[in-house]
Amino acid sequence: MFEYHGWIKVLENADADDEEHNDDRFRLVVEGIEERIREIDSRYLLDLRWMNGEVFVHFDLRWMNGEVFVHFGGLANHRDAGIPVFFREVGERAPGSYGLLHVRDDEDPGRENEVLVIKMVRGQVSEHADSLLSPCIPVLEDPFRG
Repeated sequence: MFEYHGWIKVLENADADDEEHNDDRFRLVVEGIEERIREIDSRYLLDLRWMNGEVFVHFDLRWMNGEVFVHFGGLANHRDAGIPVFFREVGERAPGSYGLLHVRDDEDPGRENEVLVIKMVRGQVSEHADSLLSPCIPVLEDPFRG
């Protein structure tokens, strides 16, 4: 099982000075991210569906109050390496960006019982075990009683 939930505030740079901001250049960055979302389109990213009793959430890029945000989440039977890759790509395209991606991947050796948090700050990405949701058993679920 591969479950993921993420958000990113897309920023061209971390400079608080609006004078350095170039709307045309930033719109090109955002268009590139939108194109990348279309490239990785799958039933797990861009629809809202019920499958096997689970809800699959969508992948959403939207402008809110002049700022750009990406929200995404889903659940697949197996790992989708494209999700963390996409998260990193946004930081490379827009190096002022920040956000979090939570991943639960029961096929990840050594991490099969934890929720991984992938953190983006100023476009740079690092990985951490989520101490609030890990270990998954017994924090999120009871142990298997066979």
